[in-house]
Amino acid sequence: MQLQLPAPSGDALAASASLQRLIADEIRHRQGWIPFARYMELALYAPHVGYYSGGAAKLGKDGDFTTAPELSPLFGATLARLAAEMFAPPFPQTAPAIMEFGAGSGKLAGDILTELAAHGIAPERYLIVEISPQLRARQQQTLAAFPNVQWLDRWPAQFSGVVIGNEVLDAMPVSLVVRRADGWCERGVAWNESGEGEGGFVFEDRPCEPALVAQIPDADALPIGYLTEVHPTAAAFMRSLAALLCGDGDDAAAAAKQPEPEPEPGGALALLIDYGFPGHEYYLGQRSQGTLMCHYRHHAHPDPFYLPGLQDVTAHVDFTAMAQAAVEGGLDLLGYTSQAGFLLGAGIGDLLLRTPPEQAAQYLPQANAVQKLISPAEMGELFKVLALGHRVEWPARMLQHDRSYRL
Repeated sequence: MQLQLPAPSGDALAASASLQRLIADEIRHRQGWIPFARYMELALYAPHVGYYSGGAAKLGKDGDFTTAPELSPLFGATLARLAAEMFAPPFPQTAPAIMEFGAGSGKLAGDILTELAAHGIAPERYLIVEISPQLRARQQQTLAAFPNVQWLDRWPAQFSGVVIGNEVLDAMPVSLVVRRADGWCERGVAWNESGEGEGGFVFEDRPCEPALVAQIPDADALPIGYLTEVHPTAAAFMRSLAALLCGDGDDAAAAAKQPEPEPEPGGALALLIDYGFPGHEYYLGQRSQGTLMCHYRHHAHPDPFYLPGLQDVTAHVDFTAMAQAAVEGGLDLLGYTSQAGFLLGAGIGDLLLRTPPEQAAQYLPQANAVQKLISPAEMGELFKVLALGHRVEWPARMLQHDRSYRL
């Protein structure tokens, strides 16, 4: 596939070539084939050369994509408002602590902490789990003014507080499966040698176990040739999250990494924000080529083999599978709705009106950003929010937008 995309620097090309050699060597050592999930894992997270573990810019105008926190501080302020409600005396539902997975540039954390400070609330801890050294360094610079922020190499044994994962699930490796006349196959990656000693990555299908396609509703009713993603890595993350929040974590090594005492087991609220669908909408017959997409310099395209390590590779989230894994792990399903419904219910409109509309120079840019966050034509409908909890109650006002019945 010939893609007309901005040319990378020489150093970037060299880093991508190094990653291609690493993946090609693994393919050779594994009898000429690896699952696509393994290819995606290496492309995104291989030490020093993967997309998230390397040094390339990822967020903002100089990166590859823009997230909601980069659009407006009101996104983080809205999350802070909900967290403050959970922390509020005299009967707080959770410990005054926040854990964020994949904190990006650190802007969301900064906006949340700034808004909480304006209300006289200083969380005991703001924990960040970040596997990208480049992003962690950027976060540490952005959040230098907040001494209660800590970075973790591993999860703690248990956690009570508010957990936030904004665009985390979509960055987890997915498996590709395709329905053939003789059954479902897993689509993997092979290395195709050319006559000149060069080569390239190619897709190759192999029969798979029925368990791999278990999350697909009515899988055998889909048409021959149907290609899609399944999400075993993200589902495993949700089960681990449930163990963490329900106090069932037994990772002594992880606990040993954290010298500070753990809080007494208490309530926990988890908010997972991402683009995706419930299962019955994800696996529609007409969505026959899946949702896999790549992002490079604000250009979206479908080729995961283009400059591995320099582009994001992502897929939409099956929120039904995520909710099921979390509930099976012991969490309560509190709510599921669109990003627009969540932000409106959590009070983003009230926060916007803190700037009077008569002050047009200040109000209009904020209003335009909020419009992008909630408009069905922008992020408002594509992005969803899955709210899960342990020993907490979902505010009644949030239920007016709830779509849990669609999961």
